[in-house]
Amino acid sequence: MQRILQPGEIESLDRIEFPRLRLPQPAVLFTERAARLRQKADGHPIADYLRFLAHLVDLQAQAAATVATQPVPEAVIAQSLDHGMPVLPAPLRPDPAWLGMLRQLLAGVLALQDLPQALRQNAQALAARGDAELEALAQAFLGDQATPAELAAQPLVMAALQVVYADIASRLDTQRIAYVDPASICPVCGSAPVVSVLRIGGEAGGHRYLHCGLCATEWHMVRVKCSHCESTKGVRYQGIEGGDPAVLAETCDSCHTYRKQVNQEKDPLVEPLADDLASLTLDLLMADTAYARASGNPLLALASGEPSGEDLDTQDA
Repeated sequence: MQRILQPGEIESLDRIEFPRLRLPQPAVLFTERAARLRQKADGHPIADYLRFLAHLVDLQAQAAATVATQPVPEAVIAQSLDHGMPVLPAPLRPDPAWLGMLRQLLAGVLALQDLPQALRQNAQALAARGDAELEALAQAFLGDQATPAELAAQPLVMAALQVVYADIASRLDTQRIAYVDPASICPVCGSAPVVSVLRIGGEAGGHRYLHCGLCATEWHMVRVKCSHCESTKGVRYQGIEGGDPAVLAETCDSCHTYRKQVNQEKDPLVEPLADDLASLTLDLLMADTAYARASGNPLLALASGEPSGEDLDTQDA
């Protein structure tokens, strides 16, 4: 009797095995991200902000070395496997350690000597809030329900949450993480990916992974599918003529969204969040097309703009 193959069984037929999941390694994740931000800042129109974020990510690296999150209960993992759901859906209350991480990051940010006044005032206002207010703010960001007035706090709050979720994800067993539906959300925390990344080297080489902006888990998705709606029709890639060939916008004619793809084959040093932030010109040009950005970058609240799309060069997928 014939039957439909399930996720996982299809991959098992491949003669060359490759990891379905790539869990974060906080010890190197934040140091590599900070280095890439500094590299991309040179001569960049938003160099000052990229350098500020590099300092912030340095602080994340320090915090990641001391954070102590609670183990995920086996009952929670079993429930995730039974129901095909993320291990720790982000809208749930985050690990209590995140508040300590936020206070630690804020102290480090406020100690920076050359911090712009606007960023200093924002950090001071955030530091003055009580724990209950901060918990509510975290829930708003995790649930994508923050008001425009709250967006200025997003990079700092999300930076603290990234430290905690990356620590939790790093200690999970990949064999105990479910295949989730839709496949376009993170199987660990349920967040949307920031970008997709084409990896080189090792078993993951030559494969595309979606990169979670919260916990930094990466999960495999074949290149022919839209990373948002999973359609295989009308997927194309757009880039800036004469621009960085390592960063393109993957557009989909089915859901009319786009998500960037960063390519290690074009530049081995690409880092998903850093290269997304450093390619905001592509976002501005895409704003003049029929495609909306599928998901944002947790370290930046994108503003709307009215750029021209004449310099976009379209390539078939």
